[in-house]
Amino acid sequence: MRDEKIGDFLDRLADRVPAPGGGATAALHAAQAAALLGMVARYSSAEKYAEHRDTIDRIRDSADELRGTALGLAADDAAAFTVVSDAYRLPAESDAQRAARSAAIASALVGAAQPPARVITAAAKIMTLAEELLPVGNPNVSTDVAAAVEAARAAATTARVNVEVNLTGVRDDAVRAELVAATDRVDGLAARADRVTAAVRAGIAG
Repeated sequence: MRDEKIGDFLDRLADRVPAPGGGATAALHAAQAAALLGMVARYSSAEKYAEHRDTIDRIRDSADELRGTALGLAADDAAAFTVVSDAYRLPAESDAQRAARSAAIASALVGAAQPPARVITAAAKIMTLAEELLPVGNPNVSTDVAAAVEAARAAATTARVNVEVNLTGVRDDAVRAELVAATDRVDGLAARADRVTAAVRAGIAG
């Protein structure tokens, strides 16, 4: 997925195939958000921002790392959903087969819920970086900070439903609790995106 052309990916996304789907899209939203912050940080390297150079450099490096992480999660999500599809296709003619199929489905659903849960974590980190960068970065690209938090919001909200759709098949209470805790963060992330975007809009309105 990292080396795929955008048009080719969109063709696959539009096709009647199990993956990629919404989960991979959530991860790509996060990757785009991180890339936007990396760009803003690089536009904030002039001498006038020297007072905040350490902060800006740290944000740039963290954003680059998160971009790579998110791209990996897009691939992980597509692979995990394929495992779910394969599990549902297992034979269920005997009691033993039905038990094996049920166990395989439960395990696959846990695996499928993990990448979008990690996307939510990545989106939260991106949101924090954006909040740090906006007051110290180049104001000429402040709208790209807003674009980043809106992409991070989309990553988190899209990932949430992709976690929730798998929760009914998760039997392990501890794992379920971790996944629910991840989804519980999303409304707070959306509210933070609102605040950053409102600040940007207020700034450009003068």
